[in-house]
Amino acid sequence: MKFNTLELTRIWAAVTGVALAVWYLAAVYLGLQPTALLPMLVTAIGGFELFLFGQDQWLKRRGKHG
Repeated sequence: MKFNTLELTRIWAAVTGVALAVWYLAAVYLGLQPTALLPMLVTAIGGFELFLFGQDQWLKRRGKHG
């Protein structure tokens, strides 16, 4: 499979977001106090992914209707 630059960015963002979410949940499960930076990073990456998903849907819809 050959991915373009945007697709590779999305893949790395998704992998990073999942890794950070697992790190956060592990810290909470082990009773550690996670830093304030960790939930903000997870939220920022999730927002980035949601934006790109919405943009893809909008471009697909626009392509079908002119």
